[in-house]
Amino acid sequence: MEQTQASLELQLKNLIVQSLMLEDVKPEDIETEAPLFVEGLGLDSIDALELALAIHQQFGVKTSQEDERNREIFHSVKSLAEFIRTEQSAAAAATAAPSA
Repeated sequence: MEQTQASLELQLKNLIVQSLMLEDVKPEDIETEAPLFVEGLGLDSIDALELALAIHQQFGVKTSQEDERNREIFHSVKSLAEFIRTEQSAAAAATAAPSA
């Protein structure tokens, strides 16, 4: 089931607040294109690990610690949403394709 980009971004904002227990942040306070780390939301490397685990559990997509794209992937809610959609589409295509 394909979700809209806005729906996925809202889910991610909720996931960020819940999984990282950000008591003083509401999902609607998180700007879609604002940086998540350092400036912006101010997350750190521990938050990144927790967020990666939560994303894997909720969306079934994994990132690798060695992936050079991690900084880009985790830059903002928008970049995370694009990564999840791309990975889910690739997985769906792989499942739909007949095996050789």
